[in-house]
Amino acid sequence: MANLNKVMLIGRLTRDPEVRLFSNGGKVAAFGFAVNNRRKNQQTGQWEDEPVFLDCEAFNRGETGKTADLIEQYLKKGYQAYIEGHLKLDQWNDKTTGDKRQKLKIVVDNVQFLEPRRDGQGAPPRRQDAPPPSQDYDPGPEPMDAPPPSQDKDIPF
Repeated sequence: MANLNKVMLIGRLTRDPEVRLFSNGGKVAAFGFAVNNRRKNQQTGQWEDEPVFLDCEAFNRGETGKTADLIEQYLKKGYQAYIEGHLKLDQWNDKTTGDKRQKLKIVVDNVQFLEPRRDGQGAPPRRQDAPPPSQDYDPGPEPMDAPPPSQDKDIPF
């Protein structure tokens, strides 16, 4: 039987990323994320947004994985982003009651920034898994110069 654990979301950060460092040099950025589900209100017939609030974690993995660094550097509360990742179930025992607790989180594998930086520092970097631009990229023909304006004074408008 096949399994698939894949999440693709567009939404906004609900809080600034909180970064923790590991003793082995690794890093994790934890942040809140919100998306909307649209549904039709049965009483009014109007479409309404129903927010869904999620907890996310992004790690620096391997030699080239810098997802936590990118999120820490470029995303803040309120910024819109596209994230791809997978679900992870955290389980623990409550310290006060001893009850078993659990929470579903999203582990971010890729991120794409959907708006320019607000501090005037330019646009964030390209999506981390996107290939670099080709060296033989052809932008197409140069635009032609516009003809000189007409000297005809008999134009009725």
